[in-house]
Amino acid sequence: MSLKAIHVSEVPSLDHFPENPSLLCSSRKANNKFVVVGHRGHGMNMSQSPDQRFSALKENSILSFNAASKFSLDFIEFDVQVTRDGCPVIFHDDFIYSEEQGVVYEKRVTDVCLSEFLSYGPQRDTGKTGKPLLRKSKEGKILKWSVESDDPLCTLQEAFEKVEKPNLGFNIELKLDDNLFYSSDHLPRLLLPILQVVSDIGKDRPIIFSSFHPDAALLVRKLQTTYPVFFLTNGGTEMYYDTRRNSLEEAIKLCLEGGLQGIVSEVKGVFRNPAAVNKIKESKLSLMTYGKLNNVAEAVYMQHLMGIEGVIVDHVEEITEAVREMMKPSNRDADDTKPKPNFSERELSFLLKLIPELIQH
Repeated sequence: MSLKAIHVSEVPSLDHFPENPSLLCSSRKANNKFVVVGHRGHGMNMSQSPDQRFSALKENSILSFNAASKFSLDFIEFDVQVTRDGCPVIFHDDFIYSEEQGVVYEKRVTDVCLSEFLSYGPQRDTGKTGKPLLRKSKEGKILKWSVESDDPLCTLQEAFEKVEKPNLGFNIELKLDDNLFYSSDHLPRLLLPILQVVSDIGKDRPIIFSSFHPDAALLVRKLQTTYPVFFLTNGGTEMYYDTRRNSLEEAIKLCLEGGLQGIVSEVKGVFRNPAAVNKIKESKLSLMTYGKLNNVAEAVYMQHLMGIEGVIVDHVEEITEAVREMMKPSNRDADDTKPKPNFSERELSFLLKLIPELIQH
């Protein structure tokens, strides 16, 4: 199927979504399941990390998605933006960096057309050579985007068509720039093409929408009611001008007022404020987390004990295996070579009081 840019003028009514999607909330409660989500597929890329797992596979690629699908994941998470000509593409950073004749340049993803976006990095057509794809580190350095197994950039449509496991859920993060103001007229232009692709070819695949941008999350909820919408938050670990982003309490308020189904918090935000977990559960909202601590099996187990419903992880193989062991029924007579931590209520209460102090340091 050929790729087609979808323009806002072409978007019809969005009231024909599939009737029976698998919602995270209902499926988890029905199966008492702890949900594991692959971050950007098989895990994010960190070029300067000594851990080679962070440079094994190109993040947010079909290669990474299909590699992640080999493990017992419930969802993969990826970032979606819309190009200038209205095509939803999968890319995390706000800017693409490249080099021409020794000069490094940057272009905002939403300012380039689909054909230019796909021209960076390796090409599906073996007869073509892509433009160099660089990346800006958190320290501000422009580095070559190097991975052991590379793959071309891709569109949202391609993800639906080429991810081989049909029941693997998609956690679609609606990616917007923290440093830009989006007017009420502009925001729909960035969201409607995404919803159109999901409506056209989403079929029965489980889908969650999520966003750090409060108004984007609220608008997607207004535009469709079939798929759950989660609000992403740092949980108070970073401060923003928009106060709705600055605490778990504000996240709860936003979800309840806007009819959102859940919260995805930075795990440190939850560990610093464990009392918020009960508030979220009492509000009948789902709660998941993301962050580097989710690559530590013990931190994941602690969240399971706290009542958190799922985690977004980079170390897909290790954490899916740890969760499989964690969820096994206890058998005291068996020779368990991988014993699970077993905390009493008193010990758990003590740990929940101690963790916020530990996380601060």
